[in-house]
Amino acid sequence: MKEDIRSNEEKLTGRIHAAPNILLHEEILKPQFDYELEHLLPFYIQIEKVMTKEYERMGLISNEQMSEIIKLLDQINKENIVADPKSNMSDICFAIERFIERRMNHPVNNWHVDRSRNDVQATAQLMFARKNLLEIMEEIIVLIEEVIVLSSQNLSVPMPGYTHYQSAQIITVGFYFTAVSESLQKSLDRMLRIYDEINKCPLGSGAMAGMELKWDRNLMAKMLGFYQPCHHALISVASKDWMLQIAGEFSNCAATLSRFVTDINTWGSSEYKFFDLPDEMSGISSAMPQKRNFPILERIRGRTAHVNTYYYDILNTQRNTPFTNLVETAKEGGSNFYTKLA
Repeated sequence: MKEDIRSNEEKLTGRIHAAPNILLHEEILKPQFDYELEHLLPFYIQIEKVMTKEYERMGLISNEQMSEIIKLLDQINKENIVADPKSNMSDICFAIERFIERRMNHPVNNWHVDRSRNDVQATAQLMFARKNLLEIMEEIIVLIEEVIVLSSQNLSVPMPGYTHYQSAQIITVGFYFTAVSESLQKSLDRMLRIYDEINKCPLGSGAMAGMELKWDRNLMAKMLGFYQPCHHALISVASKDWMLQIAGEFSNCAATLSRFVTDINTWGSSEYKFFDLPDEMSGISSAMPQKRNFPILERIRGRTAHVNTYYYDILNTQRNTPFTNLVETAKEGGSNFYTKLA
């Protein structure tokens, strides 16, 4: 039976009788496959395990078959599946399916029935975004803690407060940095609200209007770490609002950070000189030896501008997209999402 499966590798679907063109493979399919292999594979495997357990719960496969499939899923890694136009149409979901089929002792006819790649892909994308959002929130918490320490150490150190670019009232360094910590905390609070809002599982929505079997969407959502399933199937697969929400708040936070960094960079100039960095974090001018530059601060300001640019990239790829299930449009629209996060 395994030989029969291998002999039919080029007949992956009855709707298309030829493998993807080399141009389609190299320009679109393989880059997407490689991206998902690098960033989404663990989530695809988690989803496959949950759906396999559901097949067993619904009586479509036996407990032994479920155990065999899950063991094989655990063997999948970035080294043993590849984008192959002939055997898997350079699609990671098909690649995972073919990997399992080739290694099973006996074929399982009811595995992968009543399912769609659409909600599976939407779920993997959201799980990846959720993970990265949590990691960035953790980094912001570390930053807030450092700012609070800096503030507490300088509560009585006087400095000029500025209005209209001119020194005005006397404040303290601690006073200024408590403003920094509070602004970061507000951004963190907004990110937490976004996390709560997007933490709803698309799995079980199918292509856009649900599936036929009695999938336990609440149970699947719980097993994948979501609060609950997404209530509307079309929103599950068509809406990428979660991407805009995350990108938008990152842009807001980046703009605030840029303003604070601008202050610090200014205060380190020769006209002010009440801020400094250690030698190993500073730069010099080859022509003007009296200067002490802070390239890291300038780079931070530059990178915060990139964050805004990627937000508009995501926004503009969505604005003329109909509110329907367009998988490839969604993939292209989110192609710079990870770059923005990084």
